[in-house]
Amino acid sequence: MKLIIAIIQPSRLDAVKEALTRVEVHRLTVVDCQGFGRQRGQTGGMRGRDYGVNLLRKVQLQIGVNEEFVQPTIDAILAGGRSSEQGELGDGKIFVLPIDDCIRIRTGERGSDAI
Repeated sequence: MKLIIAIIQPSRLDAVKEALTRVEVHRLTVVDCQGFGRQRGQTGGMRGRDYGVNLLRKVQLQIGVNEEFVQPTIDAILAGGRSSEQGELGDGKIFVLPIDDCIRIRTGERGSDAI
C-alpha cells in the first residue's frame, strides 16, 4: 500500500480527476494549500504599488492505493497535471510514501481491503 501525495495547480484539478477516473482511481482527498518552490512566489500590483506574494495557491491530492495502482495513478497525475506538453515551472510534485496500515472505520477492515 502507498500514499500518493500530489501538489498541483488548482486549474489542473478537473483534468487530473478525469485522468484518475480513466485508470479507475475513484477515491481521493483534496486539500487547498499554499506554498512555493522554484517559482518563489510572484509579484503583483495594487493601487500603483508592487508587492510580493510569497505563497501561491495549490491543491494537494492524497490518494491511498494498493501496489497495482501506484504507477497508473502516477501516470494519470502526470498526464492531467501538466500545463503543456513539456510541462511548466510550478506544475507540482508527486510524493509516494509507504503505508504501514489502513483501517476502514465503518467496518474495521484492515490493510489493502480497507483501501
